[in-house]
Amino acid sequence: MSLPPLVEPAAELTVDEVRRYSRHLIIPDVGMDGQKRLKNAKVLAVGAGGLGSPALMYLAAAGVGTLGIVEFDEVDESNLQRQIIHSQADIGRSKAESARDSVLGINPYVNVVLHEERLEAENVMEIFSQYDLIVDGTDNFATRYLVNDACVLLNKPYVWGSIYRFDGQASVFWSEHGPCYRCLYPEPPPPGMVPSCAEGGVLGVLCASIGSIQVTEAIKLLAGVGDPLVGRLMIYDALEMQYRQVKVRKDPDCAVCGENPTVTELIDYEAFCGVVSEEAQEAALGSTITPKQLKEWIDSDEKIDIIDVREPNEFEIVAIPGARLIPKNEFLMGSALQDMPQDRRIVLHCKTGVRSAEVLAVLKSAGFSDAVHVGGGVIGWVNQIEPQKPIY
Repeated sequence: MSLPPLVEPAAELTVDEVRRYSRHLIIPDVGMDGQKRLKNAKVLAVGAGGLGSPALMYLAAAGVGTLGIVEFDEVDESNLQRQIIHSQADIGRSKAESARDSVLGINPYVNVVLHEERLEAENVMEIFSQYDLIVDGTDNFATRYLVNDACVLLNKPYVWGSIYRFDGQASVFWSEHGPCYRCLYPEPPPPGMVPSCAEGGVLGVLCASIGSIQVTEAIKLLAGVGDPLVGRLMIYDALEMQYRQVKVRKDPDCAVCGENPTVTELIDYEAFCGVVSEEAQEAALGSTITPKQLKEWIDSDEKIDIIDVREPNEFEIVAIPGARLIPKNEFLMGSALQDMPQDRRIVLHCKTGVRSAEVLAVLKSAGFSDAVHVGGGVIGWVNQIEPQKPIY
């Protein structure tokens, strides 16, 4: 469906701006009027990571007048494989400041506003209210539902994207004209069911593929051209090099944008999404050890069996000495239980402690009451015990 332009045009373009945006100006569907609308637009990017990087760079190049950046993290070396807005020299810097400098390097006519804080229920409404359009580049379900609900309550459109390994998705959610994110995904997946990019990985260039779709949709909405992805989900398979679309209909029973909404204000999204299941939380209570404790047990020859529940490719990157690999799924399927020792204490670990807590719950229910897991996982081990080893 075609929609009216989201913003009014600015009064004029300067001579320098006309020269800069000339390739837009000679497109009949954009022209002077469309470029003036981009100049007058205020767009907020949630995150300056994998999706936020190409989105911010192309929004800046396109001439969006005001760009807001919500980001609280610092640049890490592992970011550089995909977060192209940052460079080697930015490692350890604020991502928001690094992104701002890159944006201004591309287009000094852009006004960049930094929100160097974690997006939460307490600040999201005040931040979002300052912008015409939200571009969502978040990588966790709690923030996605927060962004969605805030946009519905404020009647703001937002362009959503998601990436994982070789697969990407993109859509435009705007409850006034179509479905919202909850219409597509009414409930978050069970805790631990869907790995994050930090656990499962992502092809770096996939960020550019999906991020560029997001910017294309943003420009269409701001300038009022074309047929935006409202009510459609774009799915991209990089391995097969295939795009396909799925229609998404507005759910009349949607909890936030339906005819009789039950979510009329922001909620506790961490609790709603449950980063770790209740069973895992209960199992880990009193059964969590530190990397230093594990090191002491190893040095004193305690009778333990260290089991790494990550995936084989993760195990190849870095491992705790003496650990053996049994991926989490083998515990969930039950096939690993028969190989568990009865004469030694089982010590589980993963990358950070989330997956190992889920496996710990399985072992506890199977009768291994003295099993424990390592809080912080192999990342904690490297940081505290073997800092010369790599992390990912």
